[in-house]
Amino acid sequence: MYLQGNLQAVFDALYHLGVIDPVLDMDWSEAMNQFSVHSTEFNEALTVANTYQTDLEALMKNLERFDDKTLSYLAMEVAREFADFHSREDLH
Repeated sequence: MYLQGNLQAVFDALYHLGVIDPVLDMDWSEAMNQFSVHSTEFNEALTVANTYQTDLEALMKNLERFDDKTLSYLAMEVAREFADFHSREDLH
């Protein structure tokens, strides 16, 4: 499963939940090595992000049930998708 749609909405929700600032201070390569992208929790978080991105309040409420590690990985995934999108945009 992949993160799709409005990445800014997912970023905003994670920011309001206080996830973004701690992730900026993390060693991402170490964190990514410790977390499985195939985990049930992460896939559920992706489903929530893809489903509720048009309603910030519902998105935050549904993301709150995940642990910090899952939300941190979701934030890193949002950043990777943003970077990938902008690198493709530069090619055109």
